Amino acid sequence: MDAPLPPMDFSAPRRQFDGKQIRGPVKRRTLDYTAGVARSIETRIERMRKPRQWFTRIGRDYIIDLLAPAALPDSPVNAVAAHFVHTSVNKARCPINVVRWYPDGRRLTTGSSRGEFTLWNGLSFNFETLLQAHDSAVRVMEWSHNGNWLVTADHTGVIKYWQSNMNNLKKFQGHKEAIRGLSFSPSDMKFATCSDDRSIKIWNFNEGQQERELMGHGWDVRCVDWHPYKGLLASGGKDNTIRLWDPKTRDCLNTLHGHKSTIMGLKWNRNGHWLGVVSREQVVKLYDIRTMKEMQTLRGHKKDVTTIVWHPIHERLFATGGYDGTLFQWLVDQPGPVSSMEVTPDYPVWSIDWHPAGHLLAVGSNDHTTRFYSRYRPDSAVKVENQHLPNSVEEALAAQEDEPADTSFVPGLSNLRGGHGQQAPPPHPSAIYQAARNDRPPGLGQRTTMPAPGLGHHNTAGVGNGSYQPSANGSLGYPSQRPPPMTHGGDQHHSGGRYHSPPPGSRGHPPRSYGSRRSPPRGSHHGYHPYANQPPPSRNRRSSPPPPPPPPHSYGSRGPRRPRFP
Repeated sequence: MDAPLPPMDFSAPRRQFDGKQIRGPVKRRTLDYTAGVARSIETRIERMRKPRQWFTRIGRDYIIDLLAPAALPDSPVNAVAAHFVHTSVNKARCPINVVRWYPDGRRLTTGSSRGEFTLWNGLSFNFETLLQAHDSAVRVMEWSHNGNWLVTADHTGVIKYWQSNMNNLKKFQGHKEAIRGLSFSPSDMKFATCSDDRSIKIWNFNEGQQERELMGHGWDVRCVDWHPYKGLLASGGKDNTIRLWDPKTRDCLNTLHGHKSTIMGLKWNRNGHWLGVVSREQVVKLYDIRTMKEMQTLRGHKKDVTTIVWHPIHERLFATGGYDGTLFQWLVDQPGPVSSMEVTPDYPVWSIDWHPAGHLLAVGSNDHTTRFYSRYRPDSAVKVENQHLPNSVEEALAAQEDEPADTSFVPGLSNLRGGHGQQAPPPHPSAIYQAARNDRPPGLGQRTTMPAPGLGHHNTAGVGNGSYQPSANGSLGYPSQRPPPMTHGGDQHHSGGRYHSPPPGSRGHPPRSYGSRRSPPRGSHHGYHPYANQPPPSRNRRSSPPPPPPPPHSYGSRGPRRPRFP
């Protein structure tokens, strides 16, 4: 027997490192998106030829096939970030008011209530640096469109310019009270700020001088956003109104009275037509400025909705954060959220931001943490209740879990992944595809085997529970219940017809089954096809009766004459 372990002395002091000893390496989980970008470039030709047939199989072996969100522009669900990755916390804990990714996606900058900037690595999510940026709480933080400048503002109305290396070049007093919103113009020559002093100011970025001041809100202005490519500003405040401004003439072009409580945030979609607005009404509203009408109202949050951000790649996907610590992700034209999570229970979410590549989502909240969420990998188990799938898809997923892997033999691919034996691929990952298959309704048990035409081996199709009875989808059942196949002067081998030669005196070829271009080879162990006894389709598209047979007399060496149609 092994000797018992000596008792551990918990009263001994912890080991102190004096800086001279070498510590062991720290293992960190790294989430690198460059592999997906490289795979997207490698498969771009194949995806261009078959854009609707591209999918990623489920399994650890298919992680390499997970493409970047930009590679699948017609599949916004592929970019839903609902998988928790990491939580980053400072030593000096304080609420996180704003989070912003670097334009190149290598780092994440967070602004806290103490006026500190914290930089986190965008791949391994570890701490990089900490600096005291403002004397009061950081309220807003925005990068210019060219990615060279970062403009921040605090609770006392001070505005600062920063370079990408966190070098502060300019500082000036912008407002007398707290600045709540900041947005750059499309040319980066100007930017707009809004404050609790009920004003919106237009600034010259190069000179740092105020050009115009927009007045019209009856209370604090909580958010402002510049149109992505037009001279148009949108703002919202405590007066429950959304106002559209012309920054050149200072005129209020239109006022939208669609809310009954404070506007907490608004963002333009990159297409320039949709405006997403969140408020304390616990709803998310989408407006179409082409008609100046409400396009959609989305409900799901239990408390105030605090922030909204659109996906950088997919224009239909956006995320919202709530005062109850929830994170919702939505699709335009969908009545409910595609993903809902409790990020920080009992602590409000103040800011969220998408990674420029679209595969990560950073969340800053009042619980002093910064959380990172990514897309689900092919080897991850997705919870159906968090994805709000229809009942038919849920049943299809349940049926898919109960079925064995497809071990169909593919000629010539026995040595590759997906061939015969242990390298067979898992079932198809798409639940909608499984539910829509005509030969196997979901949830009907194990499948029977029927041969695929032209392959010479059995393929999985049909339904059944192992009993000798015809399947529910109209297949012909087991070999003992099938009618004998049609042969011409030959025998039967393994209940499958085999053609030796045409009947004597005939000049035609043996009938071909649908779905195959040539007859089965001699000696192949093929099975029975349900359409083997049917003749090939007629080339005559007119619905006329067949012609009468020719008269019985000798035709000589030229053979029988072809009948004339009436």
